[in-house]
Amino acid sequence: MTQNNETILQVQNVSKRFGGLLAVAEVTFDLPKGQILGLIGPNGAGKTTLFNVINGVYAPTEGKVIFRGTDVSGWQPYDVVKLGLARTHQIVRPLQELTVLENVMAGACYGHENRSLHDAEEIAHEVLNFVNLDSRANQLAKSLNVGQKKRLEMARSLAARPHLLLLDEVLAGLNPTEIAEMVEVVLKIREQGITILIIEHVMHALMNVSDRVIVLDYGRLIAEGTPDEIANDEKVIEAYLGDPKLAEKLMSGE
Repeated sequence: MTQNNETILQVQNVSKRFGGLLAVAEVTFDLPKGQILGLIGPNGAGKTTLFNVINGVYAPTEGKVIFRGTDVSGWQPYDVVKLGLARTHQIVRPLQELTVLENVMAGACYGHENRSLHDAEEIAHEVLNFVNLDSRANQLAKSLNVGQKKRLEMARSLAARPHLLLLDEVLAGLNPTEIAEMVEVVLKIREQGITILIIEHVMHALMNVSDRVIVLDYGRLIAEGTPDEIANDEKVIEAYLGDPKLAEKLMSGE
């Protein structure tokens, strides 16, 4: 784990309501620079809603989101990305009629460095090589399979040169080999100095890649700790894992 006392993200007492539905309730946590923080919870726990509040899709009903020392609560996503926050989406959203290379160039052009087209092309080739998608650079994005589209989604976010990357279920729909390869990519991203907040249902992978894990249940943060602490937390087992024997299996990947 990268040791750093600097906090890159502070979520302070954040709540989000949709009419009478309280989707996120008084969530507070800090994310130190250089860490990988896992975010888990049952379906409907509010994980993606929390991501959407952090990156500006939704304004918080209450509370604050502070990124790199700036209160970005209620900012638009295109403003937040200029500070160096990028994300992937649970449902991949490639620009279908553009090539793989052009998709990644778009990330570079609209990222916080606001690169020219010439620079964006160089960055796109570099990032596609990093995620092992360079051989597909000139294909249309719509021609890719699910695993390749996941890599494209990640490449486009990385081309924005983020300080913080939000990954929303990048392992979903992948086979075991693809999962192992993607985990390696995530670890390499952290080695580049990029902080990561990751939502994932492939539990053994998340537990093995995360420095710390936080758990949401019905929109509330019910636990925070190391992967070992979370896997053996009675509240987490009751809310999410169901069977105490499942925790050990999740950690081992069985």
